[in-house]
Formats: sequence, structure tokens, C-alpha cells
Amino acid sequence: MRTFRLFYVLLGLGIPAKGVTVYYIQGQEPLTATGTASAGAANYTGAAAYNPTVLNPPPVPSPFNSQFNIQLQNGGTPGVSIPQEGSFLGFSIEMSVANQVLGKNASVIQVPFLNLMANIQQRAGRVNVRVGGNTQETAVLVDSTPDGRILEKDISGSSNPTQTPPLVFTPELLYMMRNISSFVNVRWFLGIPFNDTTNFRLGIAEVGQQILGDYLIGLQIGNEPDLYVRHGHRPSTYGPNDYVGEVYNLLNAMSGPENAINRNLLIGPNIATGDWKPEDVWNTGFIDDFSANLAYVAVENYPADNCFAQFGLGTYQDPQVVFPSYLNHNAGKNIINKYLNSTAYVQTKNKRMLMFETNTASCGGFAGISDSFGAALWGLDYTLELAHSNFSGALMHVGGQNVFYNPFTSPPTNQSTFHQWTIGPIYYSALIMAETLGASNGTQVLDLNANDGNIYTPTYAIYENGNPVRVAIVNFVTDPSGASDLLVSIAVGGSNVGQANATPAQVKVKYLLADSVSQKGNFTWAGQTFGGIFQSDGRLQGTENITTITCDQTNNVCQIPVPAPAFALVFLTDDAFTENSGAPSTTFPTTAQTKTRNTVTIDPAVLATSNGHSGMGKDKLGSTSAGSISAASGLRHSLGGGVTLMALVSGALVIGRLILR
Repeated sequence: MRTFRLFYVLLGLGIPAKGVTVYYIQGQEPLTATGTASAGAANYTGAAAYNPTVLNPPPVPSPFNSQFNIQLQNGGTPGVSIPQEGSFLGFSIEMSVANQVLGKNASVIQVPFLNLMANIQQRAGRVNVRVGGNTQETAVLVDSTPDGRILEKDISGSSNPTQTPPLVFTPELLYMMRNISSFVNVRWFLGIPFNDTTNFRLGIAEVGQQILGDYLIGLQIGNEPDLYVRHGHRPSTYGPNDYVGEVYNLLNAMSGPENAINRNLLIGPNIATGDWKPEDVWNTGFIDDFSANLAYVAVENYPADNCFAQFGLGTYQDPQVVFPSYLNHNAGKNIINKYLNSTAYVQTKNKRMLMFETNTASCGGFAGISDSFGAALWGLDYTLELAHSNFSGALMHVGGQNVFYNPFTSPPTNQSTFHQWTIGPIYYSALIMAETLGASNGTQVLDLNANDGNIYTPTYAIYENGNPVRVAIVNFVTDPSGASDLLVSIAVGGSNVGQANATPAQVKVKYLLADSVSQKGNFTWAGQTFGGIFQSDGRLQGTENITTITCDQTNNVCQIPVPAPAFALVFLTDDAFTENSGAPSTTFPTTAQTKTRNTVTIDPAVLATSNGHSGMGKDKLGSTSAGSISAASGLRHSLGGGVTLMALVSGALVIGRLILR
């Protein structure tokens, strides 16, 4: 064990801020402070989350039509999606890293995470977050751990291609999630372990419902069951009917008088579409058999895998060669096409379908792709196409320091006093997706197949009450000459359908910009940014810049320039713009320091390589702050209904520790 300081907010009730000890996670090597600043990509040996690899952008496609028209109509348009919620794009946090992402315990919550969720809540009203993944399958709920941590991994028992460790966790993890929801409207998905279906461990479902209440919106039943055989978790004869039989066993286990569990929150079949197709499961009668119990129908899928780079499995893929395949409209459509039959089918059953886990590539993504501006554009096009194709939500996966695709990454624990979070391109996708769909929870999405179906310029219209309110335009091309900048002419009404011209006098436009699809960090959304690696507390920085474009109402056209590369969100009405702006986001600046004794000013570059790691045996807990080892032991407070929460506080009671603004 190694001990380090954490500068995030101590969310307590009248408890003086004390030193908080954060424990080094065995098997996770810390990144040096200068790792990304000076290391060449070929020689880099630090954490994948900060890999400096920068790829070359693909050449400008030829021929390329940079000017095209869009004709929109009021009063209903065929082909639009089912109504969608602004919280469409959420996050899937691997359970084994929940204590890195969410917080240390129910009293010490990661302030940047709160800020990141608050940004999306402002635009969409809520955020959906899953805590689960491969590690949920072996997770065991225990009353406590010997060293007091809320989550522990058995690295020696790792399995699966991704070296998934068995977990034990305490109710404190669930209390922490509940406390997060008291500050930001986060709704949670959890998963019931499926590694032993003769003796189901239902603690996470039962205790989760007691603590989270209405904030728990779904329980996953099995994670990628179609890969169980491949991963050695089931016999070779295991198939969809066997999975259905296990779900019956689960419902029987949940119906006992000792289990006060809501059986109507289940999510399945959650297949990876690896060894089974969705139709293989539908043909068993799965949806009809469990209709009363299914909150959602779900699948999981990644467009590719990079398991060779991380684990030496499969075939090596050169990221530079793979990069162009992410930078066109077919990238998202190729993932979704195999589910179009299913999204149509589940609608006939009055169910909603989720893409429950996804990202740029399984096994952590690709260096130079998953962490590039191109991934932000890919994420927007992909999720807009999911919405158009009648999925009802998607969750982008979050791993630890050893993956390239994280939407957000907390700093290694030994650097948390002088480094902030790193915000990845996929978080920009989620933030902008929330703004694109808005908070009405009734928007409909249409892929316009614009520019004669050009795959480098996908364009979508967003409708409310049958009328177009926003237009989303992607330019996947990198061309610093400006020759590939788009000029998109938008007309509303008119044309040859008998409608009067309805093009507005002016429109507002927000741009997501970077110099190249290869750029890492410092992207800007309407002039604001989360910076580069180790630079964010979860709040947008800089002055917002919204472009106003005057339209030609005589000729019924608004001409929208879109740089190469960029994403443009066009607001066709003032209401569409103000709906997404709303009140300023409530943010949570870190105003309380936990390090109040034995302090000294020291150069961070020196500190990073001389951090006092000696003398800390694995069975010892230590700190340089008096009394800090047991500082959190007495912070549990009982609320009504018998549910105990840790430090569930209002803004007025957090004087000196938390400022809401």
C-alpha cells in the first residue's frame, strides 16, 4: 500500500476537514508528472489514458462536395425516430474503478465527477450511469473490508481477455452513489452477478433498491452471456435457451419472502453480438416470457477490438491504418445495421432498447484514435444514428488508467494534489448530444442523408411537435486550406409541397472545433474547453462564443459554414436555443483542502519523482495527518425509513466545504 493526499471536497456535516488517505491500487503503476510532456509515442511506457500518440489525419477525399442544400418541412416528416430523451447518451463505469471515478467513500466524493454530471443535467435534466461491466459478474457484497475500503480487487483471480478481477464491495459504494444523486440528478443501473446461477447473490439488488430508491432504474441480468463459453464461464453447449432458463431461476430466487426486491427493473439479454445474434434470443420468446419484468431490452457492442495491444490476444491492428474507418458516416451505421430488425421488433412489444455498453473499441480502444478529436465526431454521429434508428439510449464505457477511450479520467492517486482530471473526446460527445436533443424528452431525430449521402458530411434534423428545431452537421474532413469547409444551405417550408416559407430571420450556431481530427485535448465547444491532460475540474473554461447567422428570408435560406473538421449545432428557433441554455449549471468547486498539517511548498516536478513511498507495507495504513485513518468512521447519519446515508447534505450545511453556484 502507498498513501497519498486527495484535494477533493469532504462532504460532511459539520466535520472539520481532515487529511484523507487514498490508497494506491496494486498493479496500477503511477504515471510520472512529465510522462506526456516529453515522452515520444514509440517510447512511452506510462498509463494508456495519457498516451501521447498522435496519428496523421486521412487525406481529403476526392471528389468532395463542400456545398449542399437541406430542405425541411413543418407539420410532420416521415422517417423520424421515436421520441427521445435528452439523457440519451450516458456512461457505463466499470465496477472495479468506481472508487477512482465516483469517490473514496460516501463522505469523499469526486468533485470533478459532480461537475461533469451537472453540465449534462443542465442540458438534459438528468444523467444515466451504469456501474457494472465484466467485474459485476463476480462482485460480492460484504458488510466491511479489513482495511475499510469500499471496494477491493483480487488481482490474482483475474479472468477474461481483459483480465477482469473478482471484486468485493461494501454498502458504502451504494451510499456514495445515493449521495451523488442528492447533488446531481444521476440515475443508476446496476447488475446482478451471473457467475453462479444456482445460488444468486441478490445483495446488490436488495440493498441497492433500499439505498438508491427511485434513482435505481435498472438491474442488468448477465453481462455479455453470448461470450460466456468463449471466456470459459459456461460449458460449450450453453446457448440462448440456457440463458433464458437462468433468468427463470433468477426470478424464482427474487420471489422469496425474504427478498424485498422489485422484479420489474431487469435489463437483458445484454449480448455482445459476438457468438449470438439478437434474433437468437428473441426466438426463445424472451421478451414475451419476461415482459412484466423487463425495464429495458439491451445489447452491447464495440465496432472493433484492440485486445492484441493490451493483452496480446487476437490480431494486431495498426491504429494509423484503422483511423480512417472511424471518420465517416458508415462507422456508426455499420454497428447499428445489425440491430435495425431488433429495434423495430421491440417496439411491437412496447419495450425500449439500449446500447448498454459501447465505445470506440473493446479492450480499451486505440491510441491516437479513441483519445482524438475524431473520436468526438465519431461519438456524435454514432449516437445520433442510434437515436434515429430507434434505440432509446446508449452508455459509453469508462475504464481505469489503462484504457485510451475514457470520457473522463481521474489522475493517478499519487498525483491528485497537483494534477486535475483529463476529459476525453467522448465526454464532449455526451455533453453536445444532451444539448442537441434538449430537455423536452420528446425530440425526434432524422438522418437527412444529405449531400447525396456523402459519408463525410452526415447531417441530422431534430424535431419537436413535428417541427424542425435544430440541425446537426458533422464534417469529418481535415483540411487546413479551407477548401473543404462546408457551406450548408438550410430552408424551412416552401419548396414544392405547398408550405409557406418558414425560414427564420436568423439562427444561432454552436461549433465543436479542433485543428485536426488527430488533435488531442483542448477542443472547444462554443469557445469553451476542458483543456488538455490533467487540466480540468469538470467545468467548462473560457468565454462562450455563439455564432449568429442572418438568413435570407427572401430566398428562404440560411447558409451555415462548417469548418473542416467540426461539428455544428444550428438552432432554428429561439425556444430551441433557450431550452438548452436554461439556468447556469450548478457546479462544485473544490474549496476544502484535506491537507492542513505538515504542509510545505515544493516543486511538483520534484515531488512527482520523490514522493516518500518507503515504509508502507501492504498490511499497514498510514498518514501524515493526525487522526486521519479513522476520520470517516463516525460520519454515518440515519435518515427516515431506516435508510442510512453518508453525509447527505444541503448546500446550506456545507459552509466552508462546498459552494454551489
